[in-house]
Amino acid sequence: MAQIIDGKLVSSKIKEEIKLEIKNIKKSGGQIPGLAVVIVGDDPASKVYVRNKRKDCEEVGMYSEEYALPENTSQEEALELVKKLNDKSDIHGILVQSPLPKHIDENLIVENISPSKDVDAFHPQNVGRITIGRYSFLPCTPAGVMELLKYYNIDPCGKECVVVGRSNIVGKPQALMLLQANGTVTICHSKTVGLGNITKRADILVAAIGKRNIITADMVKEGAVVIDVGMNKKDDGKLCGDVDFAEVEKIASYITPVPGGVGPMTRTMLLKNTLTAAKMGK
Repeated sequence: MAQIIDGKLVSSKIKEEIKLEIKNIKKSGGQIPGLAVVIVGDDPASKVYVRNKRKDCEEVGMYSEEYALPENTSQEEALELVKKLNDKSDIHGILVQSPLPKHIDENLIVENISPSKDVDAFHPQNVGRITIGRYSFLPCTPAGVMELLKYYNIDPCGKECVVVGRSNIVGKPQALMLLQANGTVTICHSKTVGLGNITKRADILVAAIGKRNIITADMVKEGAVVIDVGMNKKDDGKLCGDVDFAEVEKIASYITPVPGGVGPMTRTMLLKNTLTAAKMGK
């Protein structure tokens, strides 16, 4: 039976470290790290995420601003706000919550966020830096995965690592981070032939494709470390991941649950990135 990788536990420990660091900044009279979150429209899931991010900031003593814009906000107005936040000295991190309304070009918005304030690490300049290993901060979800591996003393060095998913947000940067940690990395995706044969080779398997129970027990090597990044819903509305947890748990050595695995880490890494951005801006 696999050991459960507890994302809530690890994220709470990292939050405590961030909280202490911010407390010391306050004591020394330094500027408190500030995060601005922009949401456009009324997407219910986005509203929940934004509310949780505000709570996270309060928990660690970080300054935060929230900009809730109506659905009919023009692209020019959204860009104007981003540029204004770029110039605000008390804001060190800017996050524009996706999805954006269809009439707003998300890539254009991201490209106009100052790279030094792009705490999602989605700006092309930051993506390039990650590729060559000269980054300031990393995309939150894959960075959270690496922190979990580190906490549980799971070293990718020399291991066969398989990432299922090739998104710019998780799959691609996750593969790069595992490669930088000296793992031997294979990326699989919707067009991969013989997916199960490839995943079964993995010592470390990261599922980030967004399809419920796509990874079944017969696709997993005995003793593998299984990281489930997926966030899907069962028929009863409860959250589940990309991995058939009940069956895979029986053969893996370590496994992340959904919820309570990678999810809490994503939010915590956003705080860590904002703190890093604040220190860079000194």
